[in-house]
Order: sequence, then C-alpha cells, then structure tokens
Amino acid sequence: MSSSHDDPLLRSTKQEDDNYVKTTQFLLNLTKLVLKFTMSFVFVVWVGFLFMIPSESVSQLSETYAEATSGSVFWVTGTIFLYGGPIFIIAFLGILYLRISGEEEFQEKKKPKHATFRLWTFPVIVDGPFGVVTAAELIVILLVVVYVIWAVSVYAIQNYNLIPYYESQGKSNVMLKHTGLRFASIGLICLVFMFLPVARGSILLRLVNIPFEHATRYHVWLGHLTMTLFTLHGLCYFYSWILEDRVLYRVTNWKNNGIANLPGIISLSAGLLMWVTSLPQVRRLNFELFYYTHHLYIVFIVFFAMHVGDVMFSVIAAGLFIYMLDRFLRFFQSRKTVDILSAKCLPSGTLELVISKPQDLQYNALSWVFIQVREISWLQWHPFSVSSSPLDGDHHFSILIKVLGNWTKKLRTHVLNGTEEDRSDLDPLIQPMLKLKASVEGPYGHESPYHLMYENLVLVAGGIGISPFLAILSDILHRIKDSKPCMPRNVSIIWAVKTSEELPLLHSLDFNSIYPYFYNKLNLEIQTFVTQESEPPLEEGDVQKYVSPCDFSSPSRSGMSRLAGTGNLMWAGTYVVVPSIGFLVSLTLLNVFYINPYGISYRWYKGLLVLICMVTSVVVFGGLVIGLWNRKTSSKDKSQDETKPVDIQHFESTSHKSSSDDSFVKTMKYGQRPNMEEIFEDIASRRGNVDIGVIVCGPSTLRTSVAKECRSRNLWRKTNSPIFHFNSHSFDLSLPTKEGKEPVSSSKEKTKRQ
Repeated sequence: MSSSHDDPLLRSTKQEDDNYVKTTQFLLNLTKLVLKFTMSFVFVVWVGFLFMIPSESVSQLSETYAEATSGSVFWVTGTIFLYGGPIFIIAFLGILYLRISGEEEFQEKKKPKHATFRLWTFPVIVDGPFGVVTAAELIVILLVVVYVIWAVSVYAIQNYNLIPYYESQGKSNVMLKHTGLRFASIGLICLVFMFLPVARGSILLRLVNIPFEHATRYHVWLGHLTMTLFTLHGLCYFYSWILEDRVLYRVTNWKNNGIANLPGIISLSAGLLMWVTSLPQVRRLNFELFYYTHHLYIVFIVFFAMHVGDVMFSVIAAGLFIYMLDRFLRFFQSRKTVDILSAKCLPSGTLELVISKPQDLQYNALSWVFIQVREISWLQWHPFSVSSSPLDGDHHFSILIKVLGNWTKKLRTHVLNGTEEDRSDLDPLIQPMLKLKASVEGPYGHESPYHLMYENLVLVAGGIGISPFLAILSDILHRIKDSKPCMPRNVSIIWAVKTSEELPLLHSLDFNSIYPYFYNKLNLEIQTFVTQESEPPLEEGDVQKYVSPCDFSSPSRSGMSRLAGTGNLMWAGTYVVVPSIGFLVSLTLLNVFYINPYGISYRWYKGLLVLICMVTSVVVFGGLVIGLWNRKTSSKDKSQDETKPVDIQHFESTSHKSSSDDSFVKTMKYGQRPNMEEIFEDIASRRGNVDIGVIVCGPSTLRTSVAKECRSRNLWRKTNSPIFHFNSHSFDLSLPTKEGKEPVSSSKEKTKRQ
C-alpha cells in the first residue's frame, strides 16, 4: 500500500525537477541570446558611426557633442563614451555572457549530417603580405580598405571645395595642412582599435574566442596602416613648413591652447622607430632590437597625449585603458617565481621543462605561456607551446624548447652546468635539486578547445611544431579513457623533420601508458618525413629513444599565479568593471576639484592629465582588485599545498619512455617532403562528406602549402567530399632567424641546425 501511494509522488517530484531544469536552461539560453544580440547591435552601430565620421553631418554632430560635454562638469567623459563607450559596454555585457555560459567542461556536440563551410576556417588568400587569410578575415580587411578609400575620398572632396577660398587669400600651402589633418583623423580611428588585440588576457578576446597569438597579426596590420597615415600626416605638415620657410620655428613650437608641434614630432619619431624595427627584415636580423625599441610605445603615447590634447586623446582612451589594465595585471602575475620541477636535455637539441602550477589553473591543450628565466635575462620573455594535456597532472605542465638562439643556448648551458655541479659530490643514483626558477605569464589560448570539435583531425607539424600536438593527443587519449566529451575518432599526423635526431620527440608520449587499448576507439595514423636524410641512420630503421643526460627535480611547491590568461572569470570581470568606473569617476572629480577651480586651459597639459588619470585608476582601483584576488588565491594555494603529495615522482615527465606497442598505422619516409596533394586526396577518399579539422604548426612555407591544399579542395569540392577546416597554431611575431638570434616561439620549425 505504501509503495502505491509513493510512486505518484515520486513521479510528480521528478517531473517537477525536470520542468525546473528545462525552465532554467531556457531562461539561461534566452538571456545569452539577448546579451549576444545586444553586444552585436552595439558593435554594429558603433562601427557604423566611426565609418560615417568623415561625412560633414556626422562630423559636425560629434564635434558639437564633444564641445558640449567637455565644457560640462563631466569634462571628457562624454567624448570617451561616444568613441569608446561601446568597448566598455561590450566588455561589461561580455562578462555576464561568459559568466552565464559558465566555465563548464567541454560539451560534445551532435555530429552534423553533412559538412558545412565556416568563414573563419576557410583560407582564401594563402600567398601575400598578410600570410594565410581566411574568408572572415578577408571580409574585415575589405571593410577597412573600403573605410580608408571612403574617408580619403570624402576628405579629398571637402579639401577640393576649399581650394578657391584659400587661393584667393594666397594661402595655397594651407591645403597641405588640411590634407595632413585628414590623414591624422583616419589614423586616429585606426588607433582606437590598435591596442585591443595586444591585450593578451582581455575579456574581449575571450568573448570572441580569438587567442592572442592570432590577434597579434591584427595589431601588426593596424600598426602598419596607422603609421602610414601618421607619416603622411607629418610629411604634409613638414612640407607646408618648408613652403613657409619656417621649419625650425614650427618644429620647436609648443602651443599651450592649440596643437603642440614638438610633442607630435617626438611621438611620431618614436612611432617611426618602432615601425622600422618591427619590419620582418629587421626582426629576422635582430629580434632584440625590435623587442626593446617596441617599448617606445610609452614615449609615443605620452607625447601623443600632449600633442592632440584632452578631447582628441579621449577618442582612443577606451582601447588604451583596456590594454593598460591587461599590462598591469600581467606585471603582477610575472613577479611571482615558479619552480621548475624537472628539466631534461634531450638528444634532439631540445629542452623539456616541467613547471609547477596550481591545481585549479585552467588551460587547454593548445595553450601557450610566456617564460622568463631571471638567471639568464631579467628583460626577455619568450612564448612556448604547452606540450602536456591539462589531464596529465593537476600540479604541473610541460613545455618543449628547441635550443637554437642565444637565450635557449644559455638556458641549456645553465641546466647542464647546474647538473654537473650538483652531481659532483653526490651518489649518481641521487637526484640533485634544480636551482632554477622561472616567471610564467599565461596560459593563453582559445577560450574553447577547438581541437575537440572535429571527429576527424589532421595535424600537420614541422620540427618542434609537434609540441602542441603531443598535448592534443594526450588530451584526446585521457578523455576517451575517462569517458569525457571528445569528438575526435580519426586522427592523422603528418610530421616533417630535418634529421632523425628529432624523431624521439614523438616518442615522448607513451600512448599505451595513458590508455592501453586506445586503438579500439581511436584510429591514429602517423606519417613522418625525414627531409635531409636518404635512409635510416640506425640499423633496420630503428630510431633512438629518449635519453636524459640531465634529469632532476625540485621538491618545492611554488606554483604560478592565476591572475592573467585563463584567470577566474568573476575576478577578471571585477578587475575590468571597478577600474573602468573608477576611471570615469576620477575624470569628473579631477575636473570639479582641480581643472575648473584653477582655470586649467592648456590643451597639452589637460591631455597629459587624462593619461595620468588613466594610469592612476589602473594602479589604484586595479591594484585593489588584484590585492584582494591575490589574497584569496594565496590562501587557496596554501590549503592545496597542505594536501599536495610530497612525492615529486608524481610530476615526473614521461619523456624517457616510449610506446612499446605500435597500435596505430605509421609510415616513415626519408629524403622527401610531404606531398600535401597526395596526402589530402587519400584522406578525402576515405572520409567522405564530413568536416575535417586541419591544424598546422610549423614554418610559414608549411602553413602556406597546407592552406593552399585546403582552399583548393574546398573550392572544387564534390558532393561526397569532405570540407577541410584550416586552423593555424603559431605566433606571427616569431620569424626564422639568422645565426645566433633568438626566435620567440617553439611553435615554429627552426631554420638553423645545431
């Protein structure tokens, strides 16, 4: 009798719970949709407004608004809101959107019935000054080109209409100044966006799921365009001064209530020096020169603020402020030193470092970090791909470093010398302690693990470019073993190396130790090409396994900070909101208690005050949030350390191991490069009408050849053929280098053989 009464109640309770879950999920999805639509609407309206500024009606309206608000109690807050307010609005809404979306585990999506094109993975241009450009990137480039042509055309017509007026007054050279002013106006709009891509851990980049390594190229493109426009601006004014025969007077002129020429010349000079040293030819020849001179952006910004004054400088304030927040946060993260748990010097001219991290630090298999080793250099930071999966261990991650340039040579020497000194008086069986610490910034990368979103994966690597793919394979194997969401079931690896000395890199991942029977659920194929050897150097084609002449560990527990990169979303959002509001409020207070009472009117000085207010807001309000954030995470780390196992063998890398069971298809070819056309044809014939994710990590020539093949097959695709989705894992600021110069990324094949 009891069960007959309970069953309806149980069914009713379960039904109510299901309804509650469905209702909650519906409301969350609706809220996300509303937020997404709102952010898109704000962005489109904002870009449309910037696009129409060259027109007289919009220009006059914006100037009237700027004059009205700058003369009010709010000072330049109105101008900041007009030109940069949408950036803050999108950032604030983006925090809510990401928070509602949650930092959940990757959810496996339903397998699509047919392959589909995606603009952001469809390579359109593969050769040219922009590198590999996808359809989505091409659309944005065309929009920028259209804007520049539109703006130049409109301004040219406006200048043409002014010619009779100035000729009648005998001031034809004034037209040069008007032309220069127009170029500066276009460059100012470009400068609004230029700092956003280099805010590495920005909420905005996380919102659009663009990692810093990809966003950097947009900064480079905008930088070239901006400096071209500003250079034309300076040349027009300089030539007009020559016509006036007052060059020295104009150059040294520093107006208090107008445009100050001398700060502008200093700012432009700093910008030109940064521009010239950032050209590919200079970076290849001397990367350190590019790296150090690029810090002149501080000089550029300071004197730019004094050159244009408070109102015009406030046009770029929002984007610059977002960058300042990110830079200040990274400064605090990088102050903490991190323990190197183990270091291995591998026979292939590669170092493997295993670095301590907090247990709950989030990253995915395609992440990368910036590393600084103070024993080698206090100034240089170098990015390296993470070569381990987040599932490999809770308290560590590993990176592979190709020994090539000065910095990596010094690191290898330091490791070897430290080992020899420590082992001199010890029993050979005793592991010595590594006296080496590093500062780590990051990890950075995609917000979502896109390598898990394809059932079919093709991984193309050149040399040390295999490093992130080791992390991908480990991640996939762990997920399949633990029954976690994971779409890849067919994985093909194409790896090109120069010599067989590099082959042991692939054996650093012991497939069978992770998942002994992975071949039942994962179809893995590996094709290796040794390009500079015609035959195997070892008997019967066996490759040498990993040996570890230096393998030692540190029992310390100092892990990296969580502040930047994939830091906690709630704190990251608070860090953006509080300083931003503090900045806008402090501008108003500065106007009420200083500028108005004391009658401050100098434009260059008020421009400098805006910049000082930005820096102060970042330091005071941002520092307050960082202090609370750091205090909370420090106490959490302390509690975790108490439960962390003392046995450092838990952190040992598997780099000395090798897979004893070749449970996958593998081929090895000597004396030839991979023929992408044949390889892709074979994959296409076996896969059918499916989406195939292609990830390439290697030199630019390899990326170009893979992108060209993806484009060709997608354009001339047959009905039952797959669509290849091109993805590149690289760092565009790193380039092949000359003898003795240091590249900045381990994600690219090196051009120099050790």
